[in-house]
Formats: sequence, structure tokens, C-alpha cells
Amino acid sequence: MIFLISLANGASAQVAGSTTVSVSVTEASRLALGWSVKKNIMGKAIYNEQKEKIGIVEDLIIAPDKSVSYLIIGAGGFVGIGRHDVAIPITQVIDQNGRLVMPGATKDMVKSMPRFDYATETAKRDQFIAFAEQDIAKAKAKIAELEKKTTTANADAKQKLDQQIVAMKLDVASAEDKLAAMKNASAKKWKEFEVNVNAATARLHKWIETMTN
Repeated sequence: MIFLISLANGASAQVAGSTTVSVSVTEASRLALGWSVKKNIMGKAIYNEQKEKIGIVEDLIIAPDKSVSYLIIGAGGFVGIGRHDVAIPITQVIDQNGRLVMPGATKDMVKSMPRFDYATETAKRDQFIAFAEQDIAKAKAKIAELEKKTTTANADAKQKLDQQIVAMKLDVASAEDKLAAMKNASAKKWKEFEVNVNAATARLHKWIETMTN
């Protein structure tokens, strides 16, 4: 309750990295009515409309792009098999008077779903590198597109494009250097380079967005 009162009075909260966040009264009210992972989700059973128990919520995972969250459902013991975790978009689960219900779900359906396994550090590293390489490739493609435009641009436009191309190439080279450093790091230490690579690819994203608009 103290937390909600402080929000209603316009107070700000400090989070990791000394970042100040502000939440309006309306946002605070919506937040209070939302699902609590600890109180309303974790360890809770998932049912279908026939009140059959489908599984237990073991975890909640937010996708890397934050577009959707997934419930990790432990179905072992309910479908006649050993531990069988599956990932279900949280949007497919509803709250019916305190009971978590997945409409249309059946035990056979859950049993047929692909098994969910947590990615190893090596797999996470490989996926991160793949995404970074895609960002670099997109930036290089945009540079090639701009270089093509310079062939038909007038003198003033060509000068501006040339400046942008040089700046983009420098940022691409920087991103490639930082990514190379990550690749040379061990699977246990790759996280130490994640922030630098993210910052470098973020600059490429900004360039691409600017050049596209």
C-alpha cells in the first residue's frame, strides 16, 4: 500500500543504474490490477474449460524483443509422461475467478507440443551473435543503397550522402570490432561484451531508421 501511495503522490522510484522512473496514478491503478508473477502465476495449475488440469506454471519468460511473454508449463504427471515443459504465449491464458484457464487446451494437445528446453550459454551466445551479424548486414545493405544514390544525386545531395556513408561505415567497423572481441571470448565470458555490442548495433539501427525515413 505504501508503494501505491507514493506513486499516487507523484514520487519517483530508483531502479538499477540510478534510472528514475515515473508512474502516473492511472498507470499505478492498472499495475495494481495486473497479474503478479509471484502471487497469481508461479506454481499455479493451468486448466481447460472442462476443469481438467493441464499442467503447472514453472516459469515466465519474456521474449528478447519484449513483444510477448511465455508461460513455461510443466506437464509431467498429467499427460502420462515424464517432465515435459512447453512454452505457451501468456495471451492464450485467461483468469477465470482466480483460476488460470487455457481455452481449447487438452492433455493430448500439450503432449504433442514441442518440449521446451532452456538455452545453454553457448546457444544464447550464438543467437546473440547471429542477431548482431544480421544488424551489421542490414547496415551494409543500406550503405550500398546510399552509394547507389550518389551516382544520380546533385552535388549538394552527394556531399551529404558521402558524409553519411563515411559515418555509417565507421559505425559498422566499430560494431564488427566489438563483435569480433565477443567471438574471441569464451562461452563463459561473452556476456562481458554484450553491452558494447548492443550499443554498437543500436547506432546502426538508428542510422537505418534515419536513412529510411
